[in-house]
Amino acid sequence: MTDQVEGQQTRALAVESNGLNVIADADRKGRPNQLFWPWFGANVSVLGLSYGAFALGFGISFWQAVIAGLIGVVFSFLLCGLIALAGKRGSAPTMVLGRAAFGVRGNKLPSLVSWLLTVGWETVLTILATLATATVFERLGWGGGTLTKVIALLVVGLLTVACGVLGFDLIMRAQTVITIVTGVLTVVYIILVADQIHWSTVSALPSGSAQAVIGALVFLMTGFGLGWVNAAADYSRYLPRQASSRGVVGWTTFGGSLAPVVLLVFGLLLAGSSEDLSKAIGADPIGALAEALPTWFLVPFVIVAVLGLVGGAVLDIYSSGLALLSLGLPVKRYVAAFIDGVVMIAGTVYVVFYGGEFLGQFQGFLITLGVPIAAWCGIMLADIASRRRDYAEEDLYRPSGRYGDVQWLPVATMVVATGIGWGLVTNTLASWLTWQGYLLGAFGLGGKEGAWAYANLGVLVALVLGFVVQWFGGRSAVRRQEA
Repeated sequence: MTDQVEGQQTRALAVESNGLNVIADADRKGRPNQLFWPWFGANVSVLGLSYGAFALGFGISFWQAVIAGLIGVVFSFLLCGLIALAGKRGSAPTMVLGRAAFGVRGNKLPSLVSWLLTVGWETVLTILATLATATVFERLGWGGGTLTKVIALLVVGLLTVACGVLGFDLIMRAQTVITIVTGVLTVVYIILVADQIHWSTVSALPSGSAQAVIGALVFLMTGFGLGWVNAAADYSRYLPRQASSRGVVGWTTFGGSLAPVVLLVFGLLLAGSSEDLSKAIGADPIGALAEALPTWFLVPFVIVAVLGLVGGAVLDIYSSGLALLSLGLPVKRYVAAFIDGVVMIAGTVYVVFYGGEFLGQFQGFLITLGVPIAAWCGIMLADIASRRRDYAEEDLYRPSGRYGDVQWLPVATMVVATGIGWGLVTNTLASWLTWQGYLLGAFGLGGKEGAWAYANLGVLVALVLGFVVQWFGGRSAVRRQEA
């Protein structure tokens, strides 16, 4: 037993050699229930509490927000679970498996979008962790200025980059620890601030329109599971081929959605009880949550906040490195992860020390990427559902193989669905994205100032359009490939 434990520890601290390659059957291990740990650990962040204020910002009632949250969160992680099936079938990263639908070189388009999305979100999470640490330390009287931010950035950056460089085994072990520590401390946080909830105030929140509910639902989809679909198979690819498909879908969905649902509901109760807190969260999503805490719990709060954000950033940096490789960068996986780490730290330095209002602009850009990712997700779901056999793994790496060089139908579908989707969304976070929503008037939805302006229908349209076109137009290509 001692030798087995030592062996597991040695593997966790060794640099993973796997990159875009297919995982050999002899190296595939584990059970579907082990997928719970990385997905729960990546989504147990206290940032989930802040989404309660974001949802109520659409002008809806508590119960409307609960319904929008349950549907948006669970459905979006169900999409992750379904795409994770491709990992079990093909043993390769998500952005390699997508080559079966898009072609070996045609897949560079979704790979680029995936890289921008993952490296962008890991940067945002690192920024939030750094600023949260500075805010809490300032309240404790321990500083909070430049030195505190530098130290926080170094700690967060080191943890994230180390896990990304060393790879899968360390990530799985780290996420287990993050899950336990963050889960326990989050429960303590909820107990400590429970007296801040005033049900009479929460229940008196007026109801909003159906368009507002849909807007909140789509926003929560984009902020949670839809932001992970492009990485969904990166962890299931290590499972044995005989692993339960239902287990892969179920544990991915359950692990990803459990913490966000609980945190969102409690966040709705907190934000709905205090308009001042709701506004403060909009300005400082993490730091504002510490205002109601006793001084003795501020340090544990920093731990729970930082670990939760690091948990998400770790999965992002691993997948962003794989996406960078799938774009054609001729380096090892750990080098790609290190490059992404440098980009992440550089972006954090700029925003924290020089960027001013850039964070809101950048978040607007990342939310905008939810439209092309939704289109890609629809295409991938249809492609996975059409296949009756496992992937021909060697052909995923050969433009002359059965999957071809460029499959123009899914490429064109992703481009067109994105163009239509951007025409049906609006974005207030980024001033340079005001051009969005150009189809709202043409489709009779009231234009950019109409009732449907903030329903974000473009995300749903891109998802459905991608699925329908690929399902009806791409199945013949799948049959030829499998023949």
